[in-house]
Amino acid sequence: MREELSDILRKAGYEVCEICEFGAAADTILLLSPDLVLLDLNLPGASGFQICREIKQKSPLPVLVLTSRDQMRDELHALDLGADEFLTKPCRKERLLARISNVLKRYEGRPNLLEGPDYLLDRLTYTLYIHNDSVILPKNQGKLLEAFLLHREETVTKEELCLALWDTTEYIDENALQVNLTRLKKTMAELRMGQRIVPVRGIGYRLTAAC
Repeated sequence: MREELSDILRKAGYEVCEICEFGAAADTILLLSPDLVLLDLNLPGASGFQICREIKQKSPLPVLVLTSRDQMRDELHALDLGADEFLTKPCRKERLLARISNVLKRYEGRPNLLEGPDYLLDRLTYTLYIHNDSVILPKNQGKLLEAFLLHREETVTKEELCLALWDTTEYIDENALQVNLTRLKKTMAELRMGQRIVPVRGIGYRLTAAC
């Protein structure tokens, strides 16, 4: 079945990596970092549910479950774990390819994800994906990091940071801003992120590569 699916996908123009050992499947998948994971549930020595859970806990990679298990509870459980699509076998190749295309389009450009040098930030949930792990940032830290990433390595003014935090520039509370920046700096250091926040005198702050 795996060989047949690989053949179908290659003929459709996709590059395919096959996994034959499932003891550390999630780690292997995260290392490969594919555009899409096609995942069965009944696997030798591993549960597809567990693999899906581990992938989604550590990465925003899209997962399409393709399985012979057709119980509603299985589909709901897979979707609850973060699977993006659920198809039952046997499945016509046209339907499979259409679902794959739809999932890839959904993730194309990843509009809700901002990319740093060694991490991704989900703008909707402020989930930070870094070093094959995920961390949900406190809301204010997420807002600040989002503001910095939207400006890349440009300087972000104090007014812009206050707007990101409190949706207003009518006042600048230097102390409150400093408290939130200090907390974000501490989090970045603890997570060993490849960037740090530096002040730009009289203007604001910017992200730069960590020394």
